[in-house]
Amino acid sequence: MKFILLFFAIHWFSSLFFQTFFLHRYASHKMFTMSSFWEKFFYLMTFITQGASFLNPRAYAIMHRMHHAYSDTEKDPHSPHFIKDVWGLMMKTKGIYLQYAKYKTEPEPEFRDRYPTWAFMDKVSDLWSVRILFGVGYFMIYYFFAPSLWWYLLLPAHLFMGPLHGAIVNWCGHKYGYANYDNDDHSKNTIPLDLLMLGELFQNNHHKSPNRANFAKKWFEFDPTYPAMVVMNYLGIIHFRRT
Repeated sequence: MKFILLFFAIHWFSSLFFQTFFLHRYASHKMFTMSSFWEKFFYLMTFITQGASFLNPRAYAIMHRMHHAYSDTEKDPHSPHFIKDVWGLMMKTKGIYLQYAKYKTEPEPEFRDRYPTWAFMDKVSDLWSVRILFGVGYFMIYYFFAPSLWWYLLLPAHLFMGPLHGAIVNWCGHKYGYANYDNDDHSKNTIPLDLLMLGELFQNNHHKSPNRANFAKKWFEFDPTYPAMVVMNYLGIIHFRRT
């Protein structure tokens, strides 16, 4: 049981870290710069940690930029205020995501930019055989270490880890919590110490200052991802942009 819980925690937080650090703060908002070597390194780590649910950085970034531009309006790719449940939110998000990931649709001019791309990795990650292989790997870990069949109920979370994180953030972060700022939308800070989602649930703060690397604003708020970024900036792995 302890091994399964540890495996779930490692997969949850590693996948989430690279989603918030690489896909969100770097690919979408360009809060910092990095060399081509480090960009490919974090691209690869995002693929490894998200596994079966890997999200294409370009498609993710385009859709997220649309989310900010149309926040909580009918044109928002994933506003919970125009969708009746979390499943519907995930399905709508998937449809828009596939336009840019699978069908290579060109976004509107205001969302065209230099996004991280790696043709080889994009091709490999999109193969069903690769996604199935990740799924088999998750299953085998449960097969050997799960103490009972009840633990297998966690397997869907592993298979859809990336979209699951996005659904939690976009649903909860625009419905529940408190607001420090009037952003002319429904963005909320769900909890002041966002350890579970590594800072992603400071949506109200983030929509106020989209390019600010630290999502926490008030003295009682804490964004766990930001200190890791400060260390990487100090080591020269990334370089913060001035905002």
